[in-house]
Amino acid sequence: MNKIWVIVILSVGCFLESSAQNMTAEQYVQKYKDLAIREMKRMGVPAAITLAQGLLETENGNSDLLKKSNNHFGIKCKSSWNAGTVSHDDDAQGECFRVYKNAEESYRDHSNFLRGNDRYAFLFKLDPTDYKGWAYGLQKAGYATNPKYPEILIKNIETNNLEQYTLEAVDEVPVFDGSKYKSESPEKSADVVQDTDSETAPQPAARLSVNGSRALFASKGTSLLAIATENNINLARLLNINDLTKDGLLEKDQFIFLEKKQKTGNRDFCIAQPNETLYDIAQNNGVILQNLLDYNNLSADDHIEAGTKIFLRPQLITDSVQSSDAQTLIANTQSTNSNIHEVQTKESLYSISKKYGVSIEQIKEWNHLQNNHLQIGQKLIISQ
Repeated sequence: MNKIWVIVILSVGCFLESSAQNMTAEQYVQKYKDLAIREMKRMGVPAAITLAQGLLETENGNSDLLKKSNNHFGIKCKSSWNAGTVSHDDDAQGECFRVYKNAEESYRDHSNFLRGNDRYAFLFKLDPTDYKGWAYGLQKAGYATNPKYPEILIKNIETNNLEQYTLEAVDEVPVFDGSKYKSESPEKSADVVQDTDSETAPQPAARLSVNGSRALFASKGTSLLAIATENNINLARLLNINDLTKDGLLEKDQFIFLEKKQKTGNRDFCIAQPNETLYDIAQNNGVILQNLLDYNNLSADDHIEAGTKIFLRPQLITDSVQSSDAQTLIANTQSTNSNIHEVQTKESLYSISKKYGVSIEQIKEWNHLQNNHLQIGQKLIISQ
């Protein structure tokens, strides 16, 4: 009898432990909504659609494939994939799926996969808030074989109020130039999906408009010379437009502009994302790199931390640049002939600290600075 109770208790314990580990749809959405919003701003895939696909493909974050691969969207290897892989039973036994280091990498590859493949191009002509059009369009393009795929996505969106995340990013979506593509028939799209060996080269570049300038999104390994030739642009001019100094193959997925970028962004600032460089920010926002550097008093070699505010337009010096306490300190310091430095073009806290042999933290402490941003003409105390 005692043995029976032990077995019952252990069984209940295992059941409770298993239940506690299962993620709910609400938990999945809260955990990954920011990634979906960020990707919508970067590539234009509606956040609601991304989250709805993630919920479906990962079984609300609990699928075996997700646990062993960080693959949130069921994207299979294909011959062009040269990173980690895992075997998983899907439409057939032992199919090859992509493996990612983390969720962010999976979400980013999902956006690149849709934006960089011409059979999905017609989707980007839709209003990003048209989640029903996107849901049925994905099925039409052959994303999944389940005939109820659109209905499941729509139910996920409406049940979990996912459209709110699309609306949060809708004003910052890159504009797609749909004139470059023709929609494929459902039959042809399905054939393309089944041909897993057809992608032997980088995906066709998707044409769009970023901050009012014509651009395309090119995948890693794409030849700059090929882009210049295909678009009838002198190679040297293409390099100059994109703030590049040498020809070759692209080292990462990125925007390539076909006409001169803008001097200013379409918003005041952006927040630097993990592993994003100043060059990346300039390209992603369609701003000339040198202008971006000038607005932030940075040099091209400066490293920026994730979460840093990067200005996309020139900032007027106002009373808010320095607190009243800092201004009082400067006035007192000037009266005693102590070191005062006036910020010049392209100067950063790093370069100023090296010039005077002090640390960045000391300068921030002496001037009551809350971050590393400086403005041209700003006066700084360079002493205790």
